[in-house]
Amino acid sequence: MDLIVEILIAFFLVVSGVFGLVGSFGMIKLRDTLQRLHAPTKATTLGVGGVLIASMLYFLVIKGSFSFHELLITLFLFLTAPITANFIAKTFMQAHTRDEDLPPTGREYGWSLYDDPPNQTDY
Repeated sequence: MDLIVEILIAFFLVVSGVFGLVGSFGMIKLRDTLQRLHAPTKATTLGVGGVLIASMLYFLVIKGSFSFHELLITLFLFLTAPITANFIAKTFMQAHTRDEDLPPTGREYGWSLYDDPPNQTDY
């Protein structure tokens, strides 16, 4: 039983190392900010998540105690990385695009950015 668990832990560590390497390589090779945004939010998040899952398995099966800290870190990481990426993308769009360059949305709000609705003064 210990051999299977050790192989599973090693698998998670190797897979997370590959994801971390791909995410780091993406940060170096990709040119644009929006392209670079995918490397840390996708690949590196999965890499850190794999290490934390391997750590949880190790402490649960080998040491016999459940590590609640790694579970909280994993949940926090998977919840905050997409939100952070969304904020970075919106900030980049706000700083580097003009309203006339964006296609029309057909709604009273702007394209992926919050604009005040026109002619709405009654509160």
